[in-house]
Amino acid sequence: MRSHYCGDINKSHLGQEVTLVGWVNRSRDLGGVVFLDLRDREGLVQVVYDPDLKDVFDVASSLRGEFCVQVTGLVRARPDSQINSQMKTGEIEVLGKGLTIINASAPLPLSMDNHQNNSEEQRLKYRYLDLRRPEMAERLIFRAKVTSSVRRFLDSNGFLDIETPILTKATPEGARDYLVPSRTYKGQFFALPQSPQLFKQLLMMSGFDRYYQIVKCFRDEDLRADRQPEFTQIDIETSFMTSEQVMVKTEEMMRGLFLELLNVDLGEFPRMTYNEAMRRFGSDKPDLRNPLELVDVADLLKDVEFAVFNGPANDEEGRVAALRIPNGATLSRKQIDDYTKFVGIYGAKGLAWMKINDLAAGMEGIQSPVLKFLTESIVNDIISRTGAQTGDIILFGADKANVVAEAMGALRLKAGEDFDLLEGQWRPLWVIDFPMFEKINGGFHAVHHPFTAPRGVTAAELEANPANRVSDAYDMVLNGCELGGGSVRIHNAEMQSAVFRILGIEEEEAKEKFGFLLEALRYGTPPHAGLAFGLDRIIMLMTGASSIRDVMAFPKTTTAACPLTNAPGFANPAQLTELGIKVIEKVKAADAE
Repeated sequence: MRSHYCGDINKSHLGQEVTLVGWVNRSRDLGGVVFLDLRDREGLVQVVYDPDLKDVFDVASSLRGEFCVQVTGLVRARPDSQINSQMKTGEIEVLGKGLTIINASAPLPLSMDNHQNNSEEQRLKYRYLDLRRPEMAERLIFRAKVTSSVRRFLDSNGFLDIETPILTKATPEGARDYLVPSRTYKGQFFALPQSPQLFKQLLMMSGFDRYYQIVKCFRDEDLRADRQPEFTQIDIETSFMTSEQVMVKTEEMMRGLFLELLNVDLGEFPRMTYNEAMRRFGSDKPDLRNPLELVDVADLLKDVEFAVFNGPANDEEGRVAALRIPNGATLSRKQIDDYTKFVGIYGAKGLAWMKINDLAAGMEGIQSPVLKFLTESIVNDIISRTGAQTGDIILFGADKANVVAEAMGALRLKAGEDFDLLEGQWRPLWVIDFPMFEKINGGFHAVHHPFTAPRGVTAAELEANPANRVSDAYDMVLNGCELGGGSVRIHNAEMQSAVFRILGIEEEEAKEKFGFLLEALRYGTPPHAGLAFGLDRIIMLMTGASSIRDVMAFPKTTTAACPLTNAPGFANPAQLTELGIKVIEKVKAADAE
């Protein structure tokens, strides 16, 4: 039905007759001449109809936005005064000779222009229309180019694309599983995979030493702006490769991807330990474009007569950190109060501050509500350590170390944006040497997942001191976003059993959930390591979209619903009976009283 895509017509086609299909983006009748902007996935082209061909002209005059049409015509150059440098096809136009309405369009339920202000609910309900907008079409086309580039790289480096099951068993990966009832085994359930983790490890045991898959994963968890119940991973696993080799190879892939599609050279990725990232930036995924850093000052404040400072300063689990903001002395009291409310979101009880109005004036040049608790020597030491200058402000976080890191780390990002401090467009890094475990409610939990290997210890040494062990794990971070995370995996049953015990997974439970894995580890399992990238997040960053929902064809809302299909929905009672499932209705408040 077509000879060319609309967006591909250019000066090389001058004088040629072309057949185009697409949608009417805009129609204009200017003094007896009808101009159509015809759109398909590749872009727009201007089509001109004049009254010489009356029947065709009458049809052109009747068109409205989003009519689906077929056009035949002759490609000609636009007059110099009408060249549109903003359009890919702006140097040419098509003189229309034929026109067929393939399908008319009803009045549209949402705006289709570049400055649309449709609600997200509208956009997702009519997603098939929203995706016609050039901005959205370009993102999905770009997504296809990314996956194509990734496949070419991995294929050329000996990786095999192998599918793993979607119907599987629940795994302890830190989020709730989506359960699928079994008709043939009433009362039993499959789980949709949160990741192909165990299957890709089993593939390593099977001898397929380089695996990859661009795979759907599912998590029934509380949602945030960058989370979806179903998302896509670039999943990679290797045998006989160290963590360093995995990082080098996947870094090469990511650098090539950015160079090919954005003409951006990311350069070498620096390495930073988890402890250094948390100390300097309050985050394990620091945005290195932001030059602000947290500075520890607890040792300077242990003896001050101010409980807000000396309490955390003398607490083994406490921290007092200072954040210097260049030219921040311009902040008003209201703005400082707003910052105080902001850190309160992250559990901070307050925010002390110190303005350096005139460094040369000594204590007279310092303004702070806590100045009366500080000696001149302490103030000078704080100024020296933070590198503060006249016109700066120093903000203090004092609390448990995890609260200080989260609150001050978030404030660092906010202040960096507020004061327009970001430097450079792309700043990647690897964060390495994560803790093996974290303590939550008195018990140990795996920081990555329970199949991550510790670095440089035996199973006995790990069990003797799990709190202070480091995992052989690594995260790729770009501009404050985690692109992907991975680790060296445990490859012997003794170590895997030790990790399960530390996590409070008893032997019987381990056999029930992971008996197949423990059994497989007994048969010459090779050392192996891998990594999974969040494809949706990568596309979001590369396209400059504000949400991963804007780079997915048919995403869910933040409440995990689909306005387009009205999913989730109620099941047919006959199906529930066949599955042996009874639905318990939510008790209304009035009925519960």
